[in-house]
Amino acid sequence: MAEASRWHLGGTPKHKLHYRREVEMRTTLQESLLYLIFLINLCILTFGMVNPHMYYLNKVMSSLFLDTSVHGEERINFKSIRSITDFWKFMEGPLLEGLYWDSWYNNKNLYDLKNSSRIYYENILLGVPRVRQLKVRNNTCKVHSSFQSLMNECYDKYTSENEDLSDFGLKYDTEWKYSAPIINSPWHWGFTGVYRNGGYIFTLSKSKSETLDKFINLRMNSWITRSTRVIFIDFSLYNANVNLFCIIRLVAEFPATGGILTSWQFYSVKLLRYVSYYDYFIASCEITFCIFLIVFTTQEVLKIKEFKSAYFKSSWNWLELLLLVLCFVAVFLNSYCNIQTFLLLGQLLKSTEKYSDFYFLAHWHIYYNNIIAITIFFAWIKNMFLAIINDTYSEVKADYSIGRRPDFELGKMIKKSYHNALEKLKLKKPETDEDKKSRKSRDLAEQARREGFDEKEIQSAEQMKKWKERLEKKYYSTEIQDDYQPVTQQEFRDLFLYAVELEKELHYVSLKLNRVMRKVSALQY
Repeated sequence: MAEASRWHLGGTPKHKLHYRREVEMRTTLQESLLYLIFLINLCILTFGMVNPHMYYLNKVMSSLFLDTSVHGEERINFKSIRSITDFWKFMEGPLLEGLYWDSWYNNKNLYDLKNSSRIYYENILLGVPRVRQLKVRNNTCKVHSSFQSLMNECYDKYTSENEDLSDFGLKYDTEWKYSAPIINSPWHWGFTGVYRNGGYIFTLSKSKSETLDKFINLRMNSWITRSTRVIFIDFSLYNANVNLFCIIRLVAEFPATGGILTSWQFYSVKLLRYVSYYDYFIASCEITFCIFLIVFTTQEVLKIKEFKSAYFKSSWNWLELLLLVLCFVAVFLNSYCNIQTFLLLGQLLKSTEKYSDFYFLAHWHIYYNNIIAITIFFAWIKNMFLAIINDTYSEVKADYSIGRRPDFELGKMIKKSYHNALEKLKLKKPETDEDKKSRKSRDLAEQARREGFDEKEIQSAEQMKKWKERLEKKYYSTEIQDDYQPVTQQEFRDLFLYAVELEKELHYVSLKLNRVMRKVSALQY
C-alpha cells in the first residue's frame, strides 16, 4: 500500500536513467543529420540525371510523328488512324517524310550525312527503322452454327497461345516469314493484349524511294490481313548537342472487334552517362550513396542481432528494411544498365544497315527511374518522422532548462507533437489545467500498472490523491484570505480517512526501518 501511495507523486528521480535517455536523444539527432545528408544525396541522384532537354526532345518528336497529317483534305495523322487504309496512308506519307531528311530547307544537300538521316537536321537516325507484325491463327475462336454458312473464319484476340507462327503471303522475304522472339526482350503491354517479341519483321532502307516502293509492294500484296493483331514501328535517334538518345515506338493494334487503336512511347534517356564535369559530380554522388547504403545496412544488421525477433515488431523497422531493399534494387538496375550500355552500344552502332535495338536499354532505364521514384518517396516519409522527433526534442530540452522531469518515451513524444500541431491548426481546443491533471493522472496510473502494482492499490492511491487535492484547495488556497474555514461532515470524514492512510503508510515504513536496523545490528555481531 505504501508503494502505491508514492507513485502518484511522480516517483523517485532517476538521474542515471535521464542521462542515458539524453544520450539516446543526442544519438537520434546525429542520426537525423546523417540521414538528411543521405536524403540530399539521393535527391541529387534522382533529379541530377533529368534535364529539360528530355521533355523538349520528346515534344518535337511526338509532334513530328503523331501530329503531322497526310497531305490533302483528309488530314489523317497517326492519332486519327481508324482503318487499314488510313494506316497505309500514314506509312507512305507522314512516317516516310519524318524519317528521311536528305536536303536542307532550300533544297540544297545537307552537310556530310555519312549515310544517315538527320531528323530536324540535329538528330541522327541510328541504323534503320524496323516494322514488326504479330498475327493470330484461324479457328482460334468458334463461329456459332447459325452463322457458319456466312462466315467460316474466326480470329480471336492475341495471346501467345493463339499466335500464328506459319509463313504467309509471298513467303520469299522476312516480312512474310515468322521470326522467333528473343528470350530477354521485354514484352509490350497494349490496350487489348500483352505482346511478345518476334513476328513478321522487315527493316526500312536507307533510301527514301526504296522504302516507298517497299510500302507499296506490301500494301498491294495484303501484308495486313484479318489475322493481324498489332504492328510495331521502332527506331532510335541520337542528339549529340544534348547527349540524349530518343527511343520511339509507334503501335497500331487491330482488335478482334475491328478498327485500329494507336499508342506510342517516346523515351529520352542518357545512355552515355559520364561526359561532362557535372556527370562526374553525379558519379561521386553515386559512390557516396553506396557508402551510405553499406553504413545503414550494417546498422540494421546489428539491430537485428541485438533485438532479434523484437526488431520486426516495429513498423518503422520495416520501413528501414523496405528502404534498404529499394536502394539495393536501384543500385543493381543502375549497374546493369551501365554494363549493358557499355557492352551493346558499340555493337549497335557498328552496322548502319541494321536495326539498332535501343528499346531494350530504354526499358531498363525506365525501371530504374521508377524504383528511384518509389525510394525517394519512402525516404521523405522517414524524414518527416525524424523531423517530428527533432521538434519534440527541442521542447524536452526546454523542460530540462527549468528543472521539469521530461518523459522520453517515443510514443508519447510523437503524440505530443501531433496534439500540438492540431492545436496550432485550430483543429483541436487547447487543454485546460483540469484536462492536463486528468491526463497526467491517467498516465501515472498506466505507468504503475506497467511496474506491477495491484489494481486495488492503484485505486486506493488515486482516492488518496483526490482527498489531498480537495483539502489543499480549501485550506491552502492562496486565493482565499479568510482564516475561518468551517469543516463539513464529509470533509471531516475525508480528513479522517486520509489520516488513517497516512498512519498505515507510517506504520509500514516503521516496520521496514525496524527490519533494516535489526539486520544492521546482526551484521555488527
